[in-house]
Amino acid sequence: MAKKVPSYTGTLRSHSLMLPPCISECSGIRIFGRRIKSLAFSTDVAIIKNINADAIIAVYPFTPQPVIAQAIISVSDVPVFVGVGGGITTGQRSVRLAVQAEHQGAYGVVLNAPVPNEVIRQIKQEVDIPVVATVVSGHTDIRGRLEAGTDFLNVSGAAATPEIVAEIRRDFPDVPIIATGGPTEETILATIRAGANAVTYTPPTNGALFASIMEQHRKSF
Repeated sequence: MAKKVPSYTGTLRSHSLMLPPCISECSGIRIFGRRIKSLAFSTDVAIIKNINADAIIAVYPFTPQPVIAQAIISVSDVPVFVGVGGGITTGQRSVRLAVQAEHQGAYGVVLNAPVPNEVIRQIKQEVDIPVVATVVSGHTDIRGRLEAGTDFLNVSGAAATPEIVAEIRRDFPDVPIIATGGPTEETILATIRAGANAVTYTPPTNGALFASIMEQHRKSF
């Protein structure tokens, strides 16, 4: 028998961003007692404050800066996973960023695909929050990542994501996998059925949301 879930949205927050309901079909990953099924991929504090994701994954194409992590963590109502480099930013700098992210209240740290296993190993020796390694292709040495101390894998392989997830799940049945769900319910479900435990979702940008609102205003006024 399906459960009826009472809901309240209010008036001012009735247009908050809602993730696709199909994401709830994944198992989730339990972290410090909290079950996380969905992660919003955003660093926009307005989006972060107005989306119903279980967590935030805050990575961006610049060198990681603690002040940005602190701003996002202070605004977010849900756990935040903070990017600490792994590509251009790496080595001891990534280790120090990971330690500081934990002190700021991050729920986990995310490393880019090029990160050396030795850096993962050093970070794992210093922090007590999950270390998440990003996987962008089927050529990644998953065993080496796990032996270095990676706790979760973050699969971001564009259209190939379900295929990569399925391959990892076949070889490593118990590893926790976060993966990008893509733009539609069909792509999200394909990722989940391939074996993803949690799904990252990219919300529309602030500009795109404002464009639709302004269009309505133009028609009304």
